[in-house]
Amino acid sequence: MEYRTLANGVKMPMLGYGVFQIDDATTERCVTDALSVGYRLFDTAQAYGNERGVGAAIKKSGVPRDEIFLVDKVWVSNYGDGKTLDSVKASLELLGMDYIDCMLLHQPYNDYYGAWRDLEKALDQGLVRSIGVSNFNPNRLLDICSFSEVKPMVNQVETHVFWQQRAAHENMERLGVAHMAWGPFAEGANNFFSDPLLKEIGKEHGKGVGQVALRYLIDLGVIVIPKSTHKERMEENFDVFDFELSDDERKLVAGMDLDRALVYDHDDLQLIGGLIDRIKSAM
Repeated sequence: MEYRTLANGVKMPMLGYGVFQIDDATTERCVTDALSVGYRLFDTAQAYGNERGVGAAIKKSGVPRDEIFLVDKVWVSNYGDGKTLDSVKASLELLGMDYIDCMLLHQPYNDYYGAWRDLEKALDQGLVRSIGVSNFNPNRLLDICSFSEVKPMVNQVETHVFWQQRAAHENMERLGVAHMAWGPFAEGANNFFSDPLLKEIGKEHGKGVGQVALRYLIDLGVIVIPKSTHKERMEENFDVFDFELSDDERKLVAGMDLDRALVYDHDDLQLIGGLIDRIKSAM
């Protein structure tokens, strides 16, 4: 496994397993399978509704807790001084854990400054080992890095070969924030799994399309969390540390960048307006 050392010295695996859109019961089985394959980084969120399943699988696995790197995310409706800290404690109870390795703010809306102050408190109290954000564009990330006592250590954003987030990545590196990708397979958009270039490169290495894409992102210093509910696919996604892409191959994949979101466009005001309306109606 390859690792990224976060700004506070915590080591984070470069490859993990994500559980977005997996129900709680299925999550327990999937995380159990992923643990048996060798995954040690797991990414969940309050909004996913499957924290219990993640925690149950980890506890039953017998894998020492200090070998696991658990990422969780606070949902927007739980933002605010005091409210966010309470939600972190509630997540710990659902997970059955004493601490979370990295707690993120899920979206840059509502009172994210009040929420961030609570994450700083959670860090100080030892409830979390590191803190960060998710879906923060370069401006929002610069903002919170500039006016917080503790800077975010991670920013999780949509990143894949079709949207490589080059400007955002440079901004993160300059600020000392680790770049974490959600949707590293673009959730299948743009015929990802049948892409002829990725297939051809994979053929040269005896690898599949997804493996080529993951290797490319990891080489850029991007932490990836591919998801699959099938153990054989989990094994394939994990098997990316025994080959290297050539400089020419990297250049070809770099040329695939469309420089725009394919899964969820946070610059789409109608889309984000609908999201915010749903959040407000649930508060």
